[in-house]
Amino acid sequence: MSVPLPPLPPAADDAYRPGGRSLAEIVAAEHRALLGLAERLTGPDLPAAHRREVLDVLTAVLSRHLSAEEQYLFPAARAALPESAELVDREIEADAGLLTALKGLSGPEDPALADVTDRVRRHVERVAALVTPLRRVATEAELIRLGNRWEIAEEAAPTRPHPGTPATPPWNKLVEPALGVLDKVRDVVTGRRTRLADLARRRARHVRADPPRTGLG
Repeated sequence: MSVPLPPLPPAADDAYRPGGRSLAEIVAAEHRALLGLAERLTGPDLPAAHRREVLDVLTAVLSRHLSAEEQYLFPAARAALPESAELVDREIEADAGLLTALKGLSGPEDPALADVTDRVRRHVERVAALVTPLRRVATEAELIRLGNRWEIAEEAAPTRPHPGTPATPPWNKLVEPALGVLDKVRDVVTGRRTRLADLARRRARHVRADPPRTGLG
């Protein structure tokens, strides 16, 4: 496999294994999270008061995910799997459509939300068709190095959809972090929630504030 990555540090032998999670692990975990958020938003049990927050988190998680995907997964697939070039091109186009649909939502009650969540589900299925063959041709060390860079990219990535930005290196690696800074400032100013952990903390506070009835009172 030939992926344009910085050289590995010197090692005593060829068995060097960098620390961290592999790209395949990260993508699978984030896909599960995205599907879970989509299910919560379209399910009947989510209180109306929480729908806005769940949509905000889905928007942020998805925006970071697609940014990292276009910076590292797609270039790696092109380099290691030349036959995947057409699939990558179609997925870049689909990502732009997903970001456009996400940006166009007026809120969690928008009927177009069903289209967005359906696009998320189709995205997960299609990207699996790239990751599976990539795992067969890449070494574990290469996948971990890609995973490390994916996580760095996500930390700097936008938290809001920007469908008109460059989708291929090197320009996306320059533009996305700059947009990420602006998005994060807006998030802080507005108090917008952007991570799964934010939802978990809110749920924990809700449980503490409203303990279950014991039937003794």
